[in-house]
Amino acid sequence: MEGLSYLVGANLYDLDQDLQTLLAHYDPGFKEREPEYRAFGERMGKEVLEVLYHIDQDAPPALVMHDLNGRRIDRARLSPAQRALLATLRPINRFAYEGKGWVPHFALGYLLADGGVYCILTITHQVAYALHKYAPEHQAIKEELLYQNAFGATWMTEIQGGSDLGANRTLAIPEGERWRLYQGDKYFASGAGLADYALVTARPEGAPAGARGLALFLLPRLDRKGELNFRVRRLKSKLGTRAVPSGEVELEGSEAHLVGRAEEGIYYTLETLTVSRLANAVAAMGIAQKGFLEALFRVKKRESFGRRLLDHPLVRRDLVDLRVRQAGGLALAFHAVAAFDRAWEERPPYTPRYHLARFLSHLAKNRTAEHAQKSTALAMELFGGLGFLEEYAIARWHREALITPIWEGPSNIQALDLLEAMEKKGAHLLFLEEVSALLEGHGEAEAALALETAEKTLAFLKGEKEAVWYAKEALRRLADALSVAVLLNLGEAYEPVARLYAHRFLKREEYPAWAGGGGFSPKGEPCPTGKGGLS
Repeated sequence: MEGLSYLVGANLYDLDQDLQTLLAHYDPGFKEREPEYRAFGERMGKEVLEVLYHIDQDAPPALVMHDLNGRRIDRARLSPAQRALLATLRPINRFAYEGKGWVPHFALGYLLADGGVYCILTITHQVAYALHKYAPEHQAIKEELLYQNAFGATWMTEIQGGSDLGANRTLAIPEGERWRLYQGDKYFASGAGLADYALVTARPEGAPAGARGLALFLLPRLDRKGELNFRVRRLKSKLGTRAVPSGEVELEGSEAHLVGRAEEGIYYTLETLTVSRLANAVAAMGIAQKGFLEALFRVKKRESFGRRLLDHPLVRRDLVDLRVRQAGGLALAFHAVAAFDRAWEERPPYTPRYHLARFLSHLAKNRTAEHAQKSTALAMELFGGLGFLEEYAIARWHREALITPIWEGPSNIQALDLLEAMEKKGAHLLFLEEVSALLEGHGEAEAALALETAEKTLAFLKGEKEAVWYAKEALRRLADALSVAVLLNLGEAYEPVARLYAHRFLKREEYPAWAGGGGFSPKGEPCPTGKGGLS
């Protein structure tokens, strides 16, 4: 890896003051757990970075359809390095079930921030989550997923519907204690060929049309006779991450177990999607952070026109943009994680606290994906020609970032779900209360602007007959207002960052020139390394 990435050998935790600040703020066990975070960050910059590069460039998963005896097995072949890596990373899924909360899981996922390997872990995690809450009779399978070698997957959407779950055609027919699934065509099935157990949506015979008629099922890879229970038609070639096998799965008479109550299946499905959207958010910012670090090392070492790139005002302006997006996006993501941590044990019908957590997940998932795309593209540009060469790590970070706006629902879906959470659950009322509470006692102009932005955006949506037309922009405005509010509550060192975030994303004006003067001080005073500045 030497010569391919500036991050080789780096401790990604030690280089990330924002993460340290947020963990101290949101993880009650931070002091005891910090050595674990630091050790994990060290691994990420050493052997893990090299293994991830190897998987991406030389050894992506491949589909093996038959064994030596000609039997159909439909298994994804992983490189030995990837299998060994996944075994050592599996423990990051256990925290919540061991009474340690969700923040550590997402923190380590952020430090890993590999779209493919983290995807394998999160889809395995989601199966364990659903079984833990709604199918205790499958405790043994949950233990396999968390503590042994089983992998999970979530196959919800179908070719004819895409993100429209209500368009699903998979039919579920009861057969004694089990069910059989027919007419299933799960067209973008991450973990295909790898999963030992999958969560799938299907409509019980006679259930109403639309998403409300869907139930959630546990689909094992093998039926009770030990035969293949579903078929993997093929693995797909993807523009983005290559480490997770994604393919097309056919269900025709597949045995399955009902999870919980059939009439609540859509709620369970949306819960697992909330978990995944939060993972998407922290992964997006983890990828963006890698791009930012690559660019920062680059501009300190590369000379152009007689001086370091870092010393050029326009380059410093770009670094300010990367720094501000990173701090704001990460603050938003972990605030949403903390809200979910407080509400995750609730069951339908949920309290307003859970509806708020869901509301925040839409804001975080959407805005962090946008920041990751913009940040990694800008980091590539700062590399110049090398940034667009596949053999260097920076190009991969941008390729991975391009996935984050699409997986777990693009911005159109996040916007529609946000409107539903407002109209049917009143989640926006608790959101406004939370923003107001965060900003209480703050006399900065940016605090007033953040509150005003949140109030006006929600009032406009509630009063506009064609609110859906403006919903995507409302997602950004609400997310940005919350980001400023959270940043202002992280201490004095983050006040300049909050000011800059508000200036750029709430006022929609260019960064002021003082931001490039050695730190984030309006007087041009240098900030301490790692505390908000660029020096």
